[in-house]
Amino acid sequence: MNSLLSCCKLYISESRNHASLESIERAVKLFPEVIIVNKFRDDAYNRVGYTLVSHLPAEAASDANPLRNAVFEMVKEAFRTINLQVHSGTHPRLGVVDHICFHPLSPASLDRVASVTRSVAVDIGKNLEVPTFLYGAAHKEGRTLDSLRRDLGYFKPNSLGNQWVGALELQPLTPKPDVGPDKAPKSKGVLVIGATRWVDNYNVPIQSTDIGAIRRIARLVSGRGGGLESVQAMALVHSENSTEVACNLLDPERVNANQVQSMVEELAAREGLTTGKGYFTDFSRERIIESYLTQRGLV
Repeated sequence: MNSLLSCCKLYISESRNHASLESIERAVKLFPEVIIVNKFRDDAYNRVGYTLVSHLPAEAASDANPLRNAVFEMVKEAFRTINLQVHSGTHPRLGVVDHICFHPLSPASLDRVASVTRSVAVDIGKNLEVPTFLYGAAHKEGRTLDSLRRDLGYFKPNSLGNQWVGALELQPLTPKPDVGPDKAPKSKGVLVIGATRWVDNYNVPIQSTDIGAIRRIARLVSGRGGGLESVQAMALVHSENSTEVACNLLDPERVNANQVQSMVEELAAREGLTTGKGYFTDFSRERIIESYLTQRGLV
């Protein structure tokens, strides 16, 4: 039954406006085949992540695709109820809906999920008039998420205190969006959307506000900095006395959270810093599948 099971992770740049989040979540209830299996809210980052799961229809391009339609309605509601110009947080963001990623859940094909991703991107870019950028298997050249974000200035705080505040100053947009207008609406920003194999998100807290030291650690942990292959890492202020090494594990079967934890602890010790126990921001792929099938009464 789960041969065409697919997952979508959708990140909203808001966690404090409960009325807005409730409205966004109500949009999913129009599609009973779609289940929100996890909601991860972080008030320091002023960001919430939703994990949605559904079976894909037999026809890839079918208009009766509940997951595609649910995601579109959530995005539409987010743009209706959230204004990027009044948003602030210690997590980078490019728009009200900062990031959407589709993942196949074993053994659904990545190509199939990428087709759904491109369909959602067209809906959002054209119908909601938001500059929309593709990455991963949904992009014709397989552009990576981190390279796209670097091009768009994602990793550079735009305010004091390592905060991201207000609307984006991305005029003109470079690179040009794959879908939608060339100019970013100040109230909405831009949106990146892609399709990839499974990714784990794992954050390790360090009891320090020395952002320079934590950035050195994050770079040494990341594959780009010569550290753990298939790991992306960045340093983010999380509280008055804590900074996190936030990691994307692009191939968690090869490089897992325990390896990340050990390396962060070792590097932090060299800096004379104390490391806390890291945490996942989502369930494992196996638990997500189990939760969906249980909630749908399919097991």
